[in-house]
Amino acid sequence: MLLCGYYGEHNLGDDALLQVLLSQLPAGVEPLVTAADRAAVAAAFGVATVDRRRLPEVLRALQGCKALVLGGGSLLQDSTSFLSLVYYSALITAARLRGLPVLLWGQGLGPLRRRRSRLLARALLAMASAISWRDPASARLAGSWGIDAGQGSDPVWALPPQDWQGPGGPIILCWRPVAGLDDRGWRLLLEAIDAVAEGCDRPLHWLPFHQDQDTDLLADLDRRGLLSASLRRRSLVVQASTPEQAMQQFRGASLVVAMRLHGLILAALSGSPCVALSYDPKVKAAAGSLGCPCLDLGRLPHGEPAADAEALAASWQALVDQPPDQSRCERLRAETCVHAELLQRLQAIA
Repeated sequence: MLLCGYYGEHNLGDDALLQVLLSQLPAGVEPLVTAADRAAVAAAFGVATVDRRRLPEVLRALQGCKALVLGGGSLLQDSTSFLSLVYYSALITAARLRGLPVLLWGQGLGPLRRRRSRLLARALLAMASAISWRDPASARLAGSWGIDAGQGSDPVWALPPQDWQGPGGPIILCWRPVAGLDDRGWRLLLEAIDAVAEGCDRPLHWLPFHQDQDTDLLADLDRRGLLSASLRRRSLVVQASTPEQAMQQFRGASLVVAMRLHGLILAALSGSPCVALSYDPKVKAAAGSLGCPCLDLGRLPHGEPAADAEALAASWQALVDQPPDQSRCERLRAETCVHAELLQRLQAIA
């Protein structure tokens, strides 16, 4: 079975999705995983891989498979580029021409900013053998096209929860570069988190969730002159190479401020107090499901900078050492069953 996704891209969220997907496969299924860093995926998961960035190789590999699974994330979208949508179109079309079942597992749909993207995505959904959505907005959009499918929560909620041990612990920032966030926006966030750290006397741990994109963020903000002396003194970059290691960091945190979708989910699974910063509707949707405070980075306040930072800091400081309602986490975990059930139907579909 060919498992296709953004695997091996040094993103802990994609690693977590693959971990859950592999755990839900029916017994006896041999997975072949598309991966950018094939060696890393093979070492971490003990699976055979094919280079996801070489479409001809992936199409050749598909010839020896009995099914195609698009596994997790939002693969049918054009925010990366229209070519990304064309890539998955080629795979789905090739699979259906060979009579293979195509499963869309734990998927998000969109963004689809171009009319041609929406037309293509609609045609591709009609070719799928079975679908499970990870969020209500995706299910609604597909439903408006006449595609009726099951909807649950993000598959990463299926990972085992942890016991929180973080009272008095560090504040963890799971932040990423954001194209639309200018220096004024960054100053607002940094001044607010600086005030929280000073008020609680806590260190700030910067956890890069995407190794290639996030690791240099702190240094870049410092080069741009956006860090205060106190923020620079309190800040430390910490590393996690697996979702489990990230959860070990989160379970010892007094607060996690997350921009990364799966950073937010793993923090909540770790029992940590959380706040979300939304650069994408998927983050806002996840925060809403969790009942977690969320600041839309596309709608930052534009009043007096000092007053805005003070108000934001006060709202965050109220969350320090205050873990989220675990009943919501339990409900979201239960809602992942729709994805497991989809895979269990695979043998009947095939």
